[in-house]
Amino acid sequence: MADKNTHFGFRKVPVGDKAQHVRGVFDSVADNYDLMNDVMSAGIHRLWKRFAIGMSGIQPGQQVLDLAGGTGDIARLMAPRVGKDGHVVLTDINAAMLERGRHALLDHGISGNVTFAQVNAEQLPFPDSSFDLVTIAFGLRNVTDKQCALESIYRVLRPGGRLLVLEFSKPVSALKPAYDFYSLNILPKLGRMFAGDADSYRYLAESIRMHPDQETLLSMMQQAGFERCDYHNMTGGIVAVHRGYRL
Repeated sequence: MADKNTHFGFRKVPVGDKAQHVRGVFDSVADNYDLMNDVMSAGIHRLWKRFAIGMSGIQPGQQVLDLAGGTGDIARLMAPRVGKDGHVVLTDINAAMLERGRHALLDHGISGNVTFAQVNAEQLPFPDSSFDLVTIAFGLRNVTDKQCALESIYRVLRPGGRLLVLEFSKPVSALKPAYDFYSLNILPKLGRMFAGDADSYRYLAESIRMHPDQETLLSMMQQAGFERCDYHNMTGGIVAVHRGYRL
């Protein structure tokens, strides 16, 4: 990246240090990640994820890459859909989150068509044209060089393949005051109460503000080479699903 510094929430940190800071956050929250997702969103995150997978066009027999897959919610939805002839590669840059995901899938009886890999989305270690679908849910905002990651995703997609990004975004103006108050003031307190960690959840709230809005992310995807790009807002734009295709 051209700049020597980048954002870590509202702080500026050296570009080379951001991944380490993010790793520290997720090392801290891994054990309570699923609980906090339910607490923070009143369970609505499960509906967001199911809706996104419904938009993915996933088919039996396909090869799927789930980036920043964390504790496996998205992979758990996709593995039955690709079936025994398909395959899901669940990845995360954080070993603690990846281990939680592996145990969660086994607890749900999912094995055989899922493998696990610790990877950096900016430098995917897969051959060109390897996957029919790449998903990244609530993870892109934590990537240091998002444009690099989008280009790396484009490379590993097959012609006709598609990218699905589920991420927090910019809410409509009527929701913004209440949303800002909740996420910047209440969310860290919930983190302290349920996970014993206010700072990590303060970072997560701040990272949402630093993430590109809907139109900016759409332009970044187009710049990476994706075509037929679109997005769909959910819950008043608090969350958005972006799609793009490698044609």
